[in-house]
Amino acid sequence: MARTKNSMPTTHTPMSEQRKVLLVDDHELVRYGVKTMYAEMHGVPIHWLEASSLHEAVETYRAHADIDAVLLDLNLADCKGLQGLRMFLQAHPQARVAVFSGTQDEFVVRQARALGAVGYVGKGAMLTEMRETLSALLWPAGPGETRMPPSGKLFPRFPSSAMYDRVAELGPRHLEILELVLSGCTNQEISNSTGLSLGTIKNYVSSLLLALDVRSRSHLISLFR
Repeated sequence: MARTKNSMPTTHTPMSEQRKVLLVDDHELVRYGVKTMYAEMHGVPIHWLEASSLHEAVETYRAHADIDAVLLDLNLADCKGLQGLRMFLQAHPQARVAVFSGTQDEFVVRQARALGAVGYVGKGAMLTEMRETLSALLWPAGPGETRMPPSGKLFPRFPSSAMYDRVAELGPRHLEILELVLSGCTNQEISNSTGLSLGTIKNYVSSLLLALDVRSRSHLISLFR
């Protein structure tokens, strides 16, 4: 314990007791609000790092080896949708990334989980709900414990759905192509975007229709509207 010039004791929190979180959002006011509301948890300070773009987030994570978790917005200036999550995890596969989004769409939540997100934090969540989610993200089984809990604790709960359960079983490449199909891209546009041949894309789309038990591309799109 150190003392000031007036001999008043001061305390210092060891760096090892801090939690370091990278917050990725292109709205400065949102970042400020989160940092202000959650400056500490369980008496432990949270050291917030900030990034306003995916590129900045990737570089910031690379520069800090001790980041405990990442809150990643889905819509940034240099990426849209789950593409950002996929790209970030490709760059840093060991990262604990939780999606930080204003949407609670079931398909988006389940797809984020299938792509490797460890949690899903809604921007519109109640303060207590968001605090509980952050706590589970930073302390997997409670302060001082290290074992991992069921991952469902970090995701919104939805009624069981055979369609969404089948989506969760798809591989990363199938999920990427499914996302592009649902956004209205043609096979040629998907081929251009992914760098795969047109024939390969046709095979992927056919396997998606088979896996999800739908009759046609239009039928597939209608199920997620």
